[in-house]
Amino acid sequence: MNVIKLRDRQELERRLPSMPWYVEQFIHYKLPDLSPSSLLEYVRDYETFFRWLMAEGLTEAREMKDIPLSDLENLRMESIDNYKMYLAAHRERNNSRTTISRKLSSLRSLFHYLSQIAEDENFYPLLKRNVMAKVSIKRTHKPKDSAARLEGKLLQDHEIEEFLKYVREDYAGDLAGNKQALAAYERNRIRDACIISLILHSGLRVSEVVNLNVDDVDLKRKIVYVYRKGKNDDTFKTPVYFRQDAVEDLKKYLEIRETRYNAPKKEKALFLAVANGRKEGSRMTRRAIQEMVIKYAKRFGKPYLSVHKLRHSFATDYYLRNDLYKTQEQLGHASPETTQIYAHLTDRTMAEAIDRPRES
Repeated sequence: MNVIKLRDRQELERRLPSMPWYVEQFIHYKLPDLSPSSLLEYVRDYETFFRWLMAEGLTEAREMKDIPLSDLENLRMESIDNYKMYLAAHRERNNSRTTISRKLSSLRSLFHYLSQIAEDENFYPLLKRNVMAKVSIKRTHKPKDSAARLEGKLLQDHEIEEFLKYVREDYAGDLAGNKQALAAYERNRIRDACIISLILHSGLRVSEVVNLNVDDVDLKRKIVYVYRKGKNDDTFKTPVYFRQDAVEDLKKYLEIRETRYNAPKKEKALFLAVANGRKEGSRMTRRAIQEMVIKYAKRFGKPYLSVHKLRHSFATDYYLRNDLYKTQEQLGHASPETTQIYAHLTDRTMAEAIDRPRES
């Protein structure tokens, strides 16, 4: 970890205790995907918002950490509009349009997590009403800026197979002398290789992988069926193709899924794990898949790799072989603007290809 990231991690750890418990939970949820620097920006954005809430009398809490979820549930659109005006009125504090959009986006991410992902002990959403879902945020970053942040942090064509080989076989060589870790690897390597292979050969999101059921896989047609949003935000099952390269990994995993993970007959989840203290396998969690990828990536020498960057690695390679609109459809992007980052990522590759000698 470089000096800046180390400093930001320390600052993040210093500030987190002053946050409400649900913000701490959200930050820990995002930890596998985002750098300490990005998470610190989230916390700073929440500090700005919570201080404003207290100053406006929209909470009775005297400290940020004591602001209850109910105060967020009871916010009206009028309050959010007032907060936007407050941010706009303080442009002298470096609140550019980009910064304002980021602060609102940070809030929307928190509210989305609390209303759509996090659950209480009775499996109900932590946040029953999400006012931020009504807030429209204009995109201010350009695709080339996103591409610049990703450049050098993805697997190139030859590295994709090298990484898969490492997960399938070579990781064992790094566990010499650690019998417990080696036993765990031998137990899960077929499953782990299958998950990583499927992402690298289809570009699926981690949430789509988590939600896959056995019946969603069609090996003959090389299709998996996943839930994706349509134009009107309606969610429906849609077919997503995967490459032939993933077929063998899927076959091997399906052969051992029931016996290796003691799958109950009623368990439909494709990817299973046996939790500590349990005898039967159950659906793998998003966090488990994220941590699994990070574990292999660090040993492989690519510590910046994450599930999302595996998806980007596939998309960059796919875009080189196809076009913008096919890539957009394969990835399930709502807008071609999102997909344009791969055009910028592949610019250098295309520049090299123009002068490549013709094969005789």
